[in-house]
Amino acid sequence: MKPIYVKNIADRLGIKEWQVENCVSLFDEGGTIPFISRYRKEKTGGLDDVQVAEIKHWSDVFSEMEKRKEGILDTIASQGKLTDGLRAKIESCVVSTELEDLYLPYRPKRRTRATAAKEKGLEPLADKMWNVSLTDPEAEAAKYVKGDVTSVEDALAGARDIIAERISEAAPSRESLRQIFRTRRVESKVTKAASSNPEAAKYRTYFNFSMPLQRIPSHNLLAILRAKNEGFLTVGLDADPEKCGNKLYYEFCQEHRYPGDKLAGQIRMAVDDAYRRLLEPSITNEILKEAKEKADIESVAVFGDNLTQLLLSPPVGQKRTMAIDPGFRNGCKIACLDEHGNLLHHEIIFPHPPQSEKVKSIMAVSSMVEEYGIEAIAIGNGTASRETDDFIKRVGLPENVKVYTVSEDGASIYSASEVARQEFPDEDVTVRGAVSIGGRLMDPLAELVKIDPKSLGVGQYQHDVDQNLLHEKLDNTVVICVNSVGVNLNTASPYLLSYVSGIGPALASNIVSYRNSTGGFKSRKQLREVPKLGPKAFEQCAGFLRIHDAENPLDNSAVHPECYHIVAKMASDLGMDTKQLVGNQEAIRKIDPSAYVEGEFGLPTINDILKELAKPGLDPRQAASEFSFDDDIREIDDLKVGMELPGIVTNVTAFGAFVDIGLHENGLVHVSQMKGRKVKLHQRVKVSVLNVDLERNRISLRLLSDN
Repeated sequence: MKPIYVKNIADRLGIKEWQVENCVSLFDEGGTIPFISRYRKEKTGGLDDVQVAEIKHWSDVFSEMEKRKEGILDTIASQGKLTDGLRAKIESCVVSTELEDLYLPYRPKRRTRATAAKEKGLEPLADKMWNVSLTDPEAEAAKYVKGDVTSVEDALAGARDIIAERISEAAPSRESLRQIFRTRRVESKVTKAASSNPEAAKYRTYFNFSMPLQRIPSHNLLAILRAKNEGFLTVGLDADPEKCGNKLYYEFCQEHRYPGDKLAGQIRMAVDDAYRRLLEPSITNEILKEAKEKADIESVAVFGDNLTQLLLSPPVGQKRTMAIDPGFRNGCKIACLDEHGNLLHHEIIFPHPPQSEKVKSIMAVSSMVEEYGIEAIAIGNGTASRETDDFIKRVGLPENVKVYTVSEDGASIYSASEVARQEFPDEDVTVRGAVSIGGRLMDPLAELVKIDPKSLGVGQYQHDVDQNLLHEKLDNTVVICVNSVGVNLNTASPYLLSYVSGIGPALASNIVSYRNSTGGFKSRKQLREVPKLGPKAFEQCAGFLRIHDAENPLDNSAVHPECYHIVAKMASDLGMDTKQLVGNQEAIRKIDPSAYVEGEFGLPTINDILKELAKPGLDPRQAASEFSFDDDIREIDDLKVGMELPGIVTNVTAFGAFVDIGLHENGLVHVSQMKGRKVKLHQRVKVSVLNVDLERNRISLRLLSDN
């Protein structure tokens, strides 16, 4: 990567250039974000996975920019207009707008008023006016009245068109206007189309809206731009045309010199035309696009944070689980799963109206709990969730059986997906949906990786943001989460394995096929026997895969096989073997990390090894726990202003947090009611009711405390 790009990335992230260079080099060698951040800390200077992901993002951006530059240089060279100075300017660009500004005068374009004027032979007249080399433009224009040029004014108008286009394509002019427009207010006004469309009502806040562009929250801007795209709003910036025109005219005079009175009038008309017809709409679109890109980044970051919290939700672990997809008329779909998530049994009960088969349903649940050794019950949080929770509490469950409420977001998407059809080819979508609910309780990470993150209900304007940026962020988030937890090599689904560093879908399938044919992996070394899993893939994935009850206990830890010899030496120096050292806190405290530094394995790696030896294979996630809503709140009509209620955060956005208080409608804690505090997805909180809008089914809440 060129030094100008390396420096730009380092400056953006506030890190050293050598850190960027080493990361890019590791990427070029096939390194992944999790592997580089976890096992190459000496080369990165201890950058975390988020920083490494940022370097990867910008290295890809600049790789594309370099390709763009090559195309631009070729185009300009083919026109015979590429000078050494222009080449140097293009090659030194690190901002796309600057690059496109330099290219604009040479970019092939559709037919314009300026090209029509040139075809009439008016460019020499425009050149003289542009260079301020005449004093009487009308006298000079008279020389061009012939053929398609019918009058002096026709000649002058054509020359002004050429000058206006030149001004609009001048990089300094465009940048000076950008600086002005960035400081202005964004304004939106309602269109005629909105008055006849009820869908426009949700945008009424923006029907006559104005706010400084630099201060507008990302969610407001995205909403305004969505309404604009739907035809309900016109959107612009309140830049002053007269002031902008004066600035452009002054800059023209500074570059060329002040023209005489007669020519000044012509130049001023060309400047005003350039601004109104060409620059104002172009720069407005650019600045709004620039603002949207920033809003996209903020929105995508919120989505990424929420997804991280969702994927790392507390699991109940390997417990025999009863999963219930609740419902009224169509009944409650039940799936019983063993401790590995395998489907043992499924049926439908009808404890609620209109059937109200309560006794029969209680007997069915009791029988299933006993027959399948159920240890945990997962109830989906959709329709009839509270009623099903109440019903289950009346069953008379054994004390060891705990009941949990689980988010259903995306379960219907999963149940109809190709993934679900492959996993449960003989079951219908209702059974698959219930199984997904149970899987989410047992191991949210392993289950949720099967579903498109955009279907999990934790985004903010996710359909309005740059989809490539969103996909990159969400994919990186899933990869980082999966590898931070580690994956059981002998039980993981191919979908979970595919997110492990260095694997991907094809190798994941090969791993599962090998596992099925051999009865499972006994050691990490066996990975080398998997078809098409070469040395590089082994290097990238081995440290993130776990083998419980392996002969070598390090195979169930985050210690990479490339460092096993270091652990063996540590153990030998203490007069014991590796098995005796792993988990032996007292022995580990005796180890001097500096004594085991060697080659590319410095103190960061040695310290990581010691932490892992102390608690090998530790799951960073907390354990799941039960939660109960207020029993007195069943419908929105039950709410009264001032009530204090327990709740669970279901989504976090830039403008606040949505909280489930046990109703069909989530309440909103606006950011102004959060007392400057931040909350996380699935966090348990205590809230008070601020307002209840029965007409629109909206609940406003105030954050009180953690619950």
